[in-house]
Amino acid sequence: MPGGGSVYLQREKWRRMSILATAEWLAYPSWLNAGDNAWQMTAATFVGLMSLPGLAVLYGGVMQKRWSVNSMMLTFVAFCLVLVAWCLWAFKMGFGSPIGSGKGFLDTFWGKSGTVLSTGAEEGQAIIPSITTGPAFHFPEASLVYFQFVFAAITPILMLGSVLGRISFKAWIPFVLLWITFVYTVNAFLIWGGGYFAAHGALDYSGGYVIHLAAGISGFVAAAVIGPRLQRDREIDAPNNLLMVAAGAGLLWLGWNGFNGGDSYYAGANASAAVVNTNLCTAVAMLVWIAWDYIFRDKPSLIGSVNGMITGLVAITPSAGFVNGYGAIAVGVIASTIVWMAIRFLSRAPVFRHVDDTLGVVYTHGIAGLCGGLMVGLFADPHLVEYIGIGGAESLPGFSSVFNGGSWKLLRWQAETAAWVIVFSGAMTFVLLKIVGIFMPLRLSDEELEIGDHAIHGNEVYPSDVPTLGGPHAPAWQPSPAPGPAAG
Repeated sequence: MPGGGSVYLQREKWRRMSILATAEWLAYPSWLNAGDNAWQMTAATFVGLMSLPGLAVLYGGVMQKRWSVNSMMLTFVAFCLVLVAWCLWAFKMGFGSPIGSGKGFLDTFWGKSGTVLSTGAEEGQAIIPSITTGPAFHFPEASLVYFQFVFAAITPILMLGSVLGRISFKAWIPFVLLWITFVYTVNAFLIWGGGYFAAHGALDYSGGYVIHLAAGISGFVAAAVIGPRLQRDREIDAPNNLLMVAAGAGLLWLGWNGFNGGDSYYAGANASAAVVNTNLCTAVAMLVWIAWDYIFRDKPSLIGSVNGMITGLVAITPSAGFVNGYGAIAVGVIASTIVWMAIRFLSRAPVFRHVDDTLGVVYTHGIAGLCGGLMVGLFADPHLVEYIGIGGAESLPGFSSVFNGGSWKLLRWQAETAAWVIVFSGAMTFVLLKIVGIFMPLRLSDEELEIGDHAIHGNEVYPSDVPTLGGPHAPAWQPSPAPGPAAG
C-alpha cells in the first residue's frame, strides 16, 4: 500500500538518524574533516560555474548574434565530454600512479589510466600517490576527482575562444576527448601529479601552465590549422550583448575564488591568502589596463577592461598561494602591462596578424600564464604555506631545494616547464587536429559560415520572426486576421 510504504520509509529514516545521533563516528571516517571537504566541494562548484554559465554566457555575448548559440553549445558539450572521460580514464592518467617505476622523465611522464567510479574509489581517502607525502588529504577521493575535473573541463573551453565562429561542432567532439586524454593529462601529471617537473621543484599553484598556457598555445595552433573566420566577421567583430559579457566576466572573477582558493586542499590560512591575492592582483591588473588605455588616448572599453581582468586572474593563478600581497600587486602590474603591450604591438607581427585568434586567447591566457609562471621564481614567499608541525613550504618534501623566496634555480625550472608546455601542447594539438581532419572537416562549410547558428543548431539567440523559429521549411508568414466582434 502506498500509505504503508511511506510510513515504513519515514520510520527507517528516523531509525537511521537515531543511529547517527548516538554513534557519530558512523557519519564519516576519522580522517575526513568536514570543513576541508565542504570547502573543496564548494570551491569545485565555483570553478564549475566559471564554465557553466560563466564562459558560456561570456562567449554568447561577445560573439556576433548569429554565433551566440553555437558558442554556448560548444561550451556545454565540452563540459559534458570531459566529465565522462575524466571519470572513466583521464583522472588516473593525471593524478594516479606513474606508468614507470623509476625517477626518469619517461617513468614519471604520465599516470596509469583507470576508472574512479567504484564505491571504494569514490568514498576512500583522497590521495595523489606521487605527492601525498606531507599532510594527508582530509576529504574523499570523489571530492578530489570533481575538483580536478572542473579544472580539466575549463581548459578546452578556454581554448575554444580561439576558434569560435568557424570550428565544426562535429569535429569539436572527438578533438576534446583526444586533447584531454593526450595533452591535458600529461601536463597535469608532470606538474601536479608528482611527475618529472613537480619532482624537480616546478610550481604551478592552480594552473597558469597546465591550464592557461596550454590553452593559449593550443588555441593559437588550432586557429592556424582550422583557418580564419569569414573576412566580414573579422572586420565587423561587434559583440551582440555587452550585458552578457559583463555577467560572464563577473562569474569568472568570483568563481576564481574557488579556482585558487581550493588549491591549498585545506580550508586554512593559505586558502584565505590565495583568495585575497587573487582578487587584489585582478583589481590592480584591470586598473593598470585602463590606465594604459588613457595613456595611449584610447577609450576604456568594457571588452578591454575584461581583458585586463582576465589577465590579472590568469597571471596570479600560478602563484596565488606562493606570494604575499605585495607580490600579488607586482604580478598584476607587470602582467597587465606586458599583455596590454602585446595586444597593442606584438599583434602586428606577421604570425599573429595572419592567425585569426577570435578572442585573443594567446594573449590573455598564453602570455599572461607564462608571465605569471615565471614570476613565481621572482616573488615566491617561503612562509606562505604553513602546516602545523611542519612549518613553511621550504620544509615540505620536494620544495626545500628551490622554494626560498624566489631563486634562480626555481626560475630556471619555471622556464623549462613553460618551454615543455608550449612545445608539447602546440605540437600535440597540431597532430590531433590533423588526425580528426582525416575523418571529418574541421571547419564549417561556406554556407554554414554565412548563416551561423540556424544552419548548425536550428535556432538563434534572438529570433526575429516566425519562419525563423520554424526552420527553413516553415510556412510563409501570414498577417493575423482582424479581431471579430466581441461576444455578447
